[in-house]
Amino acid sequence: MSFFQNKTSSVKWGIIGCGDVTEKKSGPTYSKTDGFELFAVMRRDAEKAKDYALRHNVPYYFSNADELINHPEIDAVYIATPPDTHKFYALKVAQAGKICCIEKPMAVNYQECQEILNAFEEKKLPLFVAYYRRSLPRFNQIKQWLDEGEIGEIRHFSWYLSKTPSPIDLAKTYNWRTDEKIAPGGYFEDLASHGLDLFAHYFGEITSVNGISLNQQKLYSAKDAIVANWLHESGVTGSGTWNFGSFERKDKVEIIGSKGKIEFAVFDEKPILLTNQNGIKELFIEHPENIQLNHVQNMRDHLVGKSSHPSLGKYAAQTNWVMDRIVTKF
Repeated sequence: MSFFQNKTSSVKWGIIGCGDVTEKKSGPTYSKTDGFELFAVMRRDAEKAKDYALRHNVPYYFSNADELINHPEIDAVYIATPPDTHKFYALKVAQAGKICCIEKPMAVNYQECQEILNAFEEKKLPLFVAYYRRSLPRFNQIKQWLDEGEIGEIRHFSWYLSKTPSPIDLAKTYNWRTDEKIAPGGYFEDLASHGLDLFAHYFGEITSVNGISLNQQKLYSAKDAIVANWLHESGVTGSGTWNFGSFERKDKVEIIGSKGKIEFAVFDEKPILLTNQNGIKELFIEHPENIQLNHVQNMRDHLVGKSSHPSLGKYAAQTNWVMDRIVTKF
């Protein structure tokens, strides 16, 4: 059933936290999606909020989140702040009875995700999380190959992701992404969450997981070296290695089946490779200019009852559960 079956005007969105991620990746997509309108933005620095609004042709701007959330013309709110404030704002959005999309990861930990889920379920409100890779054509092509049995029965897959320390890391400049109070797993929580969520989309819920996490470089308080293995409900096994103090950047996923394999990168702009009895197929599918465009368009389709969005809150909470297990938060 359409959430907006009696609504004839566009769905008006407000953004809380109009920082870097909203400049190109996400913010413009709300204006580019038919049936959606970017109506207001909020940032604690009023001048920066005003500047964003002027540059992106947004009618209203605020420096107080409550004013945006409770504005009578706003139907939906996108929370694009650091994860330690996601629960705080999400509960306010639920209380106001409005649709919500939360930037990933959904919250600091699985417990907070559950509190958010409960609030939106109680109000029967749609809740989305910005794991936009589930909506991108490149990754949907991989899912199609898997679903069509191009590499037979899936046996195992692995993901190796490494990067060199950034100048910010080396200078020991404060970065919320490496503050253990906000992100105990450091870059792992910001980056690995994308892949772990995508793998659950491909192979089903992860039912068992264990890992080792530590801080090798001592450049910041969060973890910087993580290894893990896990089991999906489908019987597929997975493993991952993430290191953020390596000599090189590397991003490679390899899915092994009974009749072939698929290779791709979660972040790097590389072709996807299919190897089976027919040889090797190389395919490059370009991402849209605004990478969350398909994700936002799928939210529109979900709200009008056309389809079910692949990145709902209940799936994102599961990703937090997996990460919590890996970095031993419980």
